[in-house]
Amino acid sequence: MSTIKNVLAREVFDSRGNPTVACEVELDNGIHSMGYVPSGASTGKNEALELRDGDLKRFNGKGVSKAVANVNGPIRDAILGMDASDLYTVDARMIQLDNTPNKSNLGANATLSVSLAVAKAASKSSKMALYQYLAELLGRKMDKFIIPIPFLNILNGGKHAIGSTDFQEFMVVPVKFPTFKDAMRAGVEIYHSLGKILEERNYQPLVGDEGGFAPSLFSNEQAMELVIMAISAANYSPGEDVFIALDPAASRFYEAELYKLHRENLELTTTQLVDFYEVWTEKYPIISIEDALSESDWNGWGDLTQRIGNDVELIGDDLYATNKDLLKKGVEYHSSTGILIKPNQIGTLSETLETIKIAQKSGFKVMISHRSGETEDDFIADLAVACGCGTIKSGAPCRSERTSKYNRLLEIEEKLGPKASLGTWDTQGNQGMSQL
Repeated sequence: MSTIKNVLAREVFDSRGNPTVACEVELDNGIHSMGYVPSGASTGKNEALELRDGDLKRFNGKGVSKAVANVNGPIRDAILGMDASDLYTVDARMIQLDNTPNKSNLGANATLSVSLAVAKAASKSSKMALYQYLAELLGRKMDKFIIPIPFLNILNGGKHAIGSTDFQEFMVVPVKFPTFKDAMRAGVEIYHSLGKILEERNYQPLVGDEGGFAPSLFSNEQAMELVIMAISAANYSPGEDVFIALDPAASRFYEAELYKLHRENLELTTTQLVDFYEVWTEKYPIISIEDALSESDWNGWGDLTQRIGNDVELIGDDLYATNKDLLKKGVEYHSSTGILIKPNQIGTLSETLETIKIAQKSGFKVMISHRSGETEDDFIADLAVACGCGTIKSGAPCRSERTSKYNRLLEIEEKLGPKASLGTWDTQGNQGMSQL
């Protein structure tokens, strides 16, 4: 047993230059660990509250000194002396202290910073790799681990790259490779291939929040064609060894019960947008679509899943916000085939783990994800390995807040050796990613 001796939070900066919360936890055995909290730009209405100061004279209102004060005051007082290895009890104490449905009292950025730091400290104290420790928290005792397939966001749009495309993410998915190292090499080569193609066509080499290129294009379909060209130009085969995944972030262009695709000059009903996706999945090698419809369009999600869910993985992000109650609703109504996991959407690691367990028990696929406003913390890489989900999205193979996660996975794969295998994807029946 190693008890929590001290807790200290501070303001640091994320990849967009905005303040975020970092928390250092010290145990009575001298171990120190840090937890850093990312921040989203395209956020769902059901996410736990990210507490910002609102003082326009300081960081344009985006300061997090209140969240920091909550960590250094009431949270610290509540958890000092607690057993760091009992994460669920530590998190429960913070949840009880907050006493709101969405962490609006303390702030999800305050509680998550502590939760992550405690888990890291406990793993160090137990002399276990973080992914092994998290696997045990999930109730898994494994001799072999799955390294996730990277979903590499090489072309950015939506709120991550204003002026590019309506759809937020165009990702390449290298599925038929023996190792994570080989899959990353393919992704990197395709990324640079796309950059060269854009340069040849006189597009400015701008990048979005997640490191992907952000050209101003005439249509969303032009982005698809450029991605296909980049795959081929890098000497890979679209639809054979490299596939495409999309994150339209449809809640962002849903207005008055219509989906407004400005690049295509279209205003579509739910049924028409489902038709649109069906045509695209027949035309292009798409194996996954995240947030294809609005977070409030529950009936549409059911229709979408019925129409194309056997051929394409349909991932709910805003729809579920890593919330187990919303996930249970999705399972009941067959609203998607998978869920995106972002710990800061719910505010504690233990609640995140509970949602993962429910999803996997229900047969839902799990994808671990970064946020658009990231830090160099590589925690989600260990989380993806721990839960055996088989997929991770951490942006482009560009910018250190993105590559830190991929580099950590390279390290884990190398250290595990024959105990590690890359996730697999049944591209014919699309049964999804391997899960232990």
